[in-house]
Amino acid sequence: MKIATWNINSIRRRTGNLVEWLRHAAPDVLLLQEIKCQDEQFPRLEIEAAGYCCTIVGQKGFNGVAIVSRTPPELVHRTLPGDHGDVQARYVEARFATSAGPLNVASIYLPNGNPVQSEKFPYKLAFMERLQQRARELFEAEEMVVLGGDYNVCPTDMDVYDPVAWANDALCRPESRKALRTILYLGYTDAFRALHPDAKAYSFWDYQAGAWQRNNGLRIDHLLLSPQAADRLKACGIDKAERGRPEPSDHVPVWMELDAAPAG
Repeated sequence: MKIATWNINSIRRRTGNLVEWLRHAAPDVLLLQEIKCQDEQFPRLEIEAAGYCCTIVGQKGFNGVAIVSRTPPELVHRTLPGDHGDVQARYVEARFATSAGPLNVASIYLPNGNPVQSEKFPYKLAFMERLQQRARELFEAEEMVVLGGDYNVCPTDMDVYDPVAWANDALCRPESRKALRTILYLGYTDAFRALHPDAKAYSFWDYQAGAWQRNNGLRIDHLLLSPQAADRLKACGIDKAERGRPEPSDHVPVWMELDAAPAG
């Protein structure tokens, strides 16, 4: 079973890129972030024509998450539990039946948090605290869980091209890294790092300052697995070539394969 995550950075601008990637990469489940559209504006017809169904949590102009899948899941949450006042579209959670048992997945668009001196950084940390609580609840069910998305956190200095220059950025601040480690310490596995412990690999390159051409990247898109999912992890990779296509997102897909198959 192939599961991927991709911050598409405006799905209406990149529908063609997305559909072409779906056709050649053939994931069973794709977790999308930053779709930047309302539910009714989502290019559902094009994606359904490629053989997928859509679970969408949109927002006008920014944010927005979705789950694109070959089989329809059971929708569990359209928002991250813990704050009824949070209206930003950053979380969708669903449940699939597989040959190996239930699979719980979430598409997460974690706040950027910059500038650190603004209210955006406390919001990021509060969101991560809520995510930690939901991750614990899912973990305690002892089922397969995949928490995928744009975490806007470089876990270590290995995950950023220039650790010194980025040391005070919200993506690399100690508080952000500690919050992510807290989730990992519950017992979750970073799928890419588990299989590529020494790889200097990135999933994001800014549009500015020739970042792509210089390979000045960050690894901020992650697939975190519960033990039941990690035990079935077969492969994980980053489709770097997508960043070099015309009109690309500044992120690329991160994918993995589990030793399981969709039911039905």
